[in-house]
Amino acid sequence: MATTKPRINITTEPDVERALRSAAKRDSMPIATKATELLMIGLELEEDIALASIADARAADKSKFISHDQAWQ
Repeated sequence: MATTKPRINITTEPDVERALRSAAKRDSMPIATKATELLMIGLELEEDIALASIADARAADKSKFISHDQAWQ
């Protein structure tokens, strides 16, 4: 059965492959599904780091801050 999802090939160190295989077995899922799940978590962390950097830059200047309630009026 063909898949509509794009495929990627990655090469890992043996210890990474063992850890991935072990985690997939523990969670009763295919290795590819576990790898996809872990990649999604990693990308979310990268996004959080980028957004935190933007927030830090905005907080560093002399911006005027308003309360949460004022922002939603």
